[in-house]
Amino acid sequence: MALLLVDLQQGTCGDAQPQARPDFDRQFRDHTLPAAQRSLALARRAGLEVIHTVIANLTADGRDRSLDYKRCGMGFAPGSRAAAVLEPLAPLADELLLAKSSSSPFSSTSLEYLLRNLGIRSLVVIGLLTDQCIDHTVKDAADRGFRVVCLTDACQARTAERHLQALACFQGYAELLTVEQFAAALQAAGLNG
Repeated sequence: MALLLVDLQQGTCGDAQPQARPDFDRQFRDHTLPAAQRSLALARRAGLEVIHTVIANLTADGRDRSLDYKRCGMGFAPGSRAAAVLEPLAPLADELLLAKSSSSPFSSTSLEYLLRNLGIRSLVVIGLLTDQCIDHTVKDAADRGFRVVCLTDACQARTAERHLQALACFQGYAELLTVEQFAAALQAAGLNG
């Protein structure tokens, strides 16, 4: 089992965001980030593989980005502050960090190859945005034969309504759990560290 943290970085929910979004930022700071931190701590204690993805171009001008990212202007320069993982969730020395230039890390990274090499069959997904990159990631993982768990309170969309609509849309692709339910499942499996 692996925990996949999607786009929890300075440019999407940190101090390098291109625009202020007071309601989004408040929800993230007060609810989503603490849930993500708890998820990460649980995964590390249980000895799960931890994989971080960040939106980051491979080229300085972003010519490698997906058409969608080009159209909407999404992308951050490689090595930039915007492409850095948020400090409270920063990868440990042996955790994987993949730069992606599309909505799904299965499309623009070696994620599937790495998961197969690591013997991972179950993927726990958290991050941003529920109705965009999380949606693509969950569906792509399920289509590739992975058992997917989405931790609903450790994900966020621009609005609560979009978050709930996305969860309803991909509930057949993933098991939907809260972080508390995930903690209980780890404990029941004897993986509570």
